[in-house]
Amino acid sequence: MPSKRASLLLALTLCLAVPARAESVKVMVQSSPLAGFQFYAGRELWDEMKVGDALALVREPDNRHDTHAVRIEWRGRSLGYLPRKENRAVAAEMDRGGKVEARIAQLNRHRDPWQRIRIEVYVVL
Repeated sequence: MPSKRASLLLALTLCLAVPARAESVKVMVQSSPLAGFQFYAGRELWDEMKVGDALALVREPDNRHDTHAVRIEWRGRSLGYLPRKENRAVAAEMDRGGKVEARIAQLNRHRDPWQRIRIEVYVVL
């Protein structure tokens, strides 16, 4: 009969030999400024937001200004949109039912509202 120490070493070896499975893989597909910061709740929420905070992406196919519109929300409050020139691929992935996530990548107290928040968008595989 093996000793407790030998059994523990065997169990540890088996645990280390089995590769850990990742729950999911996230691939960054976009890094963009936030469009429309000055028109939404960004100023009001500025002091509460942190780099790394999760952002919700909300598809707006019926948006009268842009049929590829993707609204950005933080804790249920609108902050703005993915820039129109950069939203088609993310909108198409969302329309296909793909899982996408976003986060605040950078906060910058800049006079230009386009320079205040940078977001990163990920496709989850």
